Amino acid sequence: MFSIGKSALAEFIGTFTLVFLGAMAGALAGTTGIGHTGGGVVAVALAHGIALVIIVYAWGPVSGAHVNPAVTFGVLLGGKISIGKAVVYWIAQFAGGILAAFVLLWLIGTDGNLGATTGDLNKLVAQQPAVVWKIVAIEAILTFFLVTAVYGSAVSGRNGAAFGIAIGLVLAADILAGGALTGASMNPARTLGPAVAMFAGAKQSMDYVWMYFVGPLVGGGLAGLVYNAFYLDKK
Repeated sequence: MFSIGKSALAEFIGTFTLVFLGAMAGALAGTTGIGHTGGGVVAVALAHGIALVIIVYAWGPVSGAHVNPAVTFGVLLGGKISIGKAVVYWIAQFAGGILAAFVLLWLIGTDGNLGATTGDLNKLVAQQPAVVWKIVAIEAILTFFLVTAVYGSAVSGRNGAAFGIAIGLVLAADILAGGALTGASMNPARTLGPAVAMFAGAKQSMDYVWMYFVGPLVGGGLAGLVYNAFYLDKK
């Protein structure tokens, strides 16, 4: 067993990795500007999915490689982590995500909004305020899929050595499906990091961030409760 400090460091590094690679891919996925790939949502989905596979295999044995406050919340509600350890994980995850975003701000500036996790629906909120609940719902549903994959593969231990690939593929599929609509964050740390850096660097609003906390936490928490209640072997 690793100490809580080593586990927290693994969560910090893992979340830094996910936000750095994912946000950079998002920032450079357009078709104009120096370094832009033009890969769109496909490039973003692949970057996040592949990064998560690497993170899970590198840091999973140390901390579980949650690298996502919503995953930790789902694991907490499923009774697989203590509240004290969950709080330490959340601090490490948010710190890793924010630091990654500020490093990107230094490297590429505010180009591509630092890969902020927003989509077409966010553009409609000013004229149609009720759209915020569509964003929350999409984020909740996508996060439910992600956290059920975590439970079905990593927590339950049913997929053997393939568990990292299974989780990474679900993340990529979620982004392919919902990325154009909401940014498909599924991760409050992934959203908060670029939002804070953009706010500090360009004075942009952070009004949208709450939706990317509520949706993923609801979806992740529900997944943890459902999977633990009905599908985990009771010892």
